[in-house]
Amino acid sequence: MIKMVVFDMAGTTVDEDNVVYKTVQRAINEQGYDFTLEEVLEAGAGKEKLQAIKDVLALKGVQDEALAQVIFKNFAASLDEAYRTMPIKEQPGAGQLFQALKERKIFVVLNTGYSRPVAESLITKIGWQVGRDIDALVTATDVPRNRPHPDMIWFAMEQLGVPDATLVAKVGDSAIDIAEGINAGCLVNVGITTGAQTRQQLLSASPAAVIDNLLELLPLVITATATA
Repeated sequence: MIKMVVFDMAGTTVDEDNVVYKTVQRAINEQGYDFTLEEVLEAGAGKEKLQAIKDVLALKGVQDEALAQVIFKNFAASLDEAYRTMPIKEQPGAGQLFQALKERKIFVVLNTGYSRPVAESLITKIGWQVGRDIDALVTATDVPRNRPHPDMIWFAMEQLGVPDATLVAKVGDSAIDIAEGINAGCLVNVGITTGAQTRQQLLSASPAAVIDNLLELLPLVITATATA
């Protein structure tokens, strides 16, 4: 039985045209590199953003904490400006799916590799409210360890009184989202092709399914609930 669904934000429930990874790419390349967006998505998708920068740099054998911190500072400033000025909207079907889950008394949780201030600014811009549209928001700055560790999911479970990860489903647009759910022990782990990574990249993480639209998740949750 599913009692809680944990959704990634950017690329999964939030449509922001991959601006976060385009901004990571630009901030790194401003330091003299030539990473492609595909390389940034492959190495950094779904991760806490300082770690994403470090992992992209590592593709060229660069391990430089001071450089990574400079890039992260520049990235954060550029992303803040982008999010203030660009249109941010929900992914198609997100609100409809949230409502359908809540009608079935299933908790709706957002989790993200963003910091809390960035995540809160995004849900405010879309018009979502914790306690009305979603039941909880968990961010990279709320827990000691980030994806692929399960801490964000376990933190959400503790907040909402969900006693066992076999009552949880996780959906995200990167392989590390799927790994996070598997590491947490979630009953259902689903990839979605609306964001950072391709179907093939998502399948490499061994999800239960890969979907192309959020509304495809509802029958998977209903089936898991009926057969549990």
